Amino acid sequence: MGMTGTVLAVDAGNSKTDVAVVTAAGEVVGTARGGGFRPPAVGVDTAVDTLEKAVREAFAAAGVSSVTHVSACLANADLPVEEEGLTAALRARGWGSSVDVRNDTFAILRAGVAEPRGVAVVCGAGINCVGMHPDGRTARFPALGRISGDWGGGWGLAEEALWHAARAEDGRGPATELASALPAHFGLPSMLSLIEALHLDRIPLARRHELSPVLFDTAAAGDEVARGLVDRLAEEVATMATVALRRLDLLEEETPVVLGGSVLAARHEQLDVGVRDLLASTAPKAVPRVVTARPVLGAVLLGLDHLRADPEAALRARAHYEP
Repeated sequence: MGMTGTVLAVDAGNSKTDVAVVTAAGEVVGTARGGGFRPPAVGVDTAVDTLEKAVREAFAAAGVSSVTHVSACLANADLPVEEEGLTAALRARGWGSSVDVRNDTFAILRAGVAEPRGVAVVCGAGINCVGMHPDGRTARFPALGRISGDWGGGWGLAEEALWHAARAEDGRGPATELASALPAHFGLPSMLSLIEALHLDRIPLARRHELSPVLFDTAAAGDEVARGLVDRLAEEVATMATVALRRLDLLEEETPVVLGGSVLAARHEQLDVGVRDLLASTAPKAVPRVVTARPVLGAVLLGLDHLRADPEAALRARAHYEP
């Protein structure tokens, strides 16, 4: 038996927002896209205003003015206190009778599993990991960078590559091809010139993440320092996944480990094989897989879970996003 109702699904990342209105039968009846969601930079109200534009557009397409349930997976909802604040802000807009706010990593996890059970490690600009158990328990990390014990992500890799390259050029560290490859990416002759360009903002801070693919190319060509960094990232991914599985008592049963985000979705061979090999020894029952589905699908499925919709509804929604 199905149930009636509608879901507003929101996947709001740092750079873009995806919104969908979905019926309890899993039919997508309205969609919209919007700009990035960055409460820390612009404040909660302004960030939610940006969201509102996309929501109104999706509502208009669906011919509705509100829904039964709002399932919102939001970037920067890293701590429970932030989730509470964002839940209150979304509730105040009156989009739906009930509101569920989660960190956007949960969208990637739910998009990659057939039922609400498993662990996801997402490695994009930063790194994060979440897990969910069918009984409703979740596992997560604050994922706020070095202050919360994180290492990795495109941003962290770029920073680490620069550190090693600088030390290689001036003799404080072992030789590495990174010392020529990183400056060459920006058309510069040396690390010293790249350091100067970064320090004086001649190369904008935001372009630093471009160095992560350069690191992977250098590693693939056999450079030892670069390969060491890729191995370290594989270790970090496997460690986060194993800890989340242990916290949820899922180490002893076959459980999907979903790998997402631009760095993991790129399927770099050394990283891919490294993560799988490490998981095989620390969490032998884990079933790793790379997810490429759009995260908004995960927000949709979490919303359908909340409505206790028929399994067919989830399949219908998945077919819309994964034709």
